[in-house]
Amino acid sequence: MQFSVSETYRIFNSARLKRIAIVTMAIDHGAACLIFNSLIRPHIPISRTGSLWNLYQFYLFLRAVGRTAFPIFCFLLVEGFVHTHSRLRYIIRLLLFGLISEVPFDLCLYQTFWYPGHQNVMFELAMGVGMLWAFDAVGKVRRIHPPEVRLALQFLAAVPFILLAQTFHLDYDFRGMLLILLLFLLRDDRVLQCAAGAILVGLWEWPAVFAFLPLLLYNGQRGRQSKYFFYVFYPAQFMVFFLIGRFCLGMAIK
Repeated sequence: MQFSVSETYRIFNSARLKRIAIVTMAIDHGAACLIFNSLIRPHIPISRTGSLWNLYQFYLFLRAVGRTAFPIFCFLLVEGFVHTHSRLRYIIRLLLFGLISEVPFDLCLYQTFWYPGHQNVMFELAMGVGMLWAFDAVGKVRRIHPPEVRLALQFLAAVPFILLAQTFHLDYDFRGMLLILLLFLLRDDRVLQCAAGAILVGLWEWPAVFAFLPLLLYNGQRGRQSKYFFYVFYPAQFMVFFLIGRFCLGMAIK
């Protein structure tokens, strides 16, 4: 039996979901750069009775709010993959802006021009498109029988992408890839998709569970949006936060 949400309550189109993700993402990165790196990190360890303890709790709250961004981006990635006219251009676009964003990402979050231990989310999303492409391509080879063998080969085709995400320390490593694959597999049942996605992300970041509330109310429409706004905003936010931290709050560069 398949459950569904009444169309009356499906108030979120793709544009609105993207705005929610962008705002919560900016809150997350702003808290990491401006509050933690500039104001808290220089004074670690922090005492519970110290003057910075309340600021630290506020920082944790903002980071929790920011955890909702990634599941929404993964959901929109799956929708984009299904509807895009060119999967290759989709991957190239994500990789290009991943390269553009890497230095601002490292400066903002790690106070250095190059930090090999963590790569920005654009690379994870690009890897996700590649994984779905491989998974989908194997699934379309109808001469592979029985269907159970075809499905096993599909999962096998996804494994290298999951391992690469872990090896190269992409933003959410193998966990992000599993979430993308799960959302793709269950895309025809929104309630099950959101329930399973919430359970999965709850295993590593419980605040991210709240991302699935607006996703449950997705109406399948694109809405009015700029195709490149997110791609430009992503590296720009890092530079803005870094410059504020560097010149207004005195954040040092390693």
